[in-house]
Amino acid sequence: MSDITTATAAGWRDYLELTKPRVVLLMLLCALVGMFLAVPGMVPLDALVFGITGIALVAGSAAVVNHLADAEIDARMARTRRRPVATGRVGLAQGLAFSAVLGVTGMAILYFLVNPLTAWLNLASWVGYGLIYTLFLKRATPQNIVIGGLFGAAPPLFGWTAVTNSVDPFPLLMVLIIFAWTPPHFWALALERKDEYADVDVPMLPVTHGEAFTRLHIFLYTVIMVAISLLPFAIGESGWLYLAAALALGAGFLYWAVALVRNRDPRAPMETFKYSIVYLMLLFVALLADHYVPYPQAATAVAQPAMEFIRL
Repeated sequence: MSDITTATAAGWRDYLELTKPRVVLLMLLCALVGMFLAVPGMVPLDALVFGITGIALVAGSAAVVNHLADAEIDARMARTRRRPVATGRVGLAQGLAFSAVLGVTGMAILYFLVNPLTAWLNLASWVGYGLIYTLFLKRATPQNIVIGGLFGAAPPLFGWTAVTNSVDPFPLLMVLIIFAWTPPHFWALALERKDEYADVDVPMLPVTHGEAFTRLHIFLYTVIMVAISLLPFAIGESGWLYLAAALALGAGFLYWAVALVRNRDPRAPMETFKYSIVYLMLLFVALLADHYVPYPQAATAVAQPAMEFIRL
């Protein structure tokens, strides 16, 4: 235990790594899209700056808790054994203090400079990911990613509420897209790291139900995700540019999902995992770009019947 509880000359890069910056940046992209989709023009500067800053700090705080709770597991896995807490470069006390400073600062910014609704939603996500998922779900059930994925799917809603101070159907649909994306994203990585998860007794789906079962469920969730990704167009919240992007990106994801089911390419799990990140980034970029395309009225009328049906 001493090697993961005693800090030894941690640098600023170690503390930055604790916040999982690449994960947080993807979350911030989704939050940013939620902000811009909430308004017809430019997002108010104060909501943009303080909203993104607060969301980033609270997300970083939850990521630090994840590092601290998983330190012993991380030290035994090749992918994570060089993380700052796992190696002892950052100790438990330092990590807790760092998480507290990030979380309290982020919550204060959101509560006082954005709006209380966004602050409380971020706190709920912090509790869900930092405590419920990290301390309980991850070790309790092979559905850990499915249930816990809801906590990581909320950034578009955070961005929306930072601007509107209200919870509306469209940002919830964006949350649903990320929620459906999360299982195939993480299960693809779990296939690649199955033996490591088994060694540390984390009940990821390939460990508890086997690879064939996992590959099939990645495919099924991918089909669901692609179908959900078409709903913004179906309800009239996006146009042809987004539809084309969603279909093309969805076809790419389905290609790798089928490759996983066929199980003829040993590269498929990691290629699926890497593609899933590109998929989500480009899908949300397409949503943002489409938002500012000046479609003529005739072009948007095609989606109107579907929108009216859903409103019924």
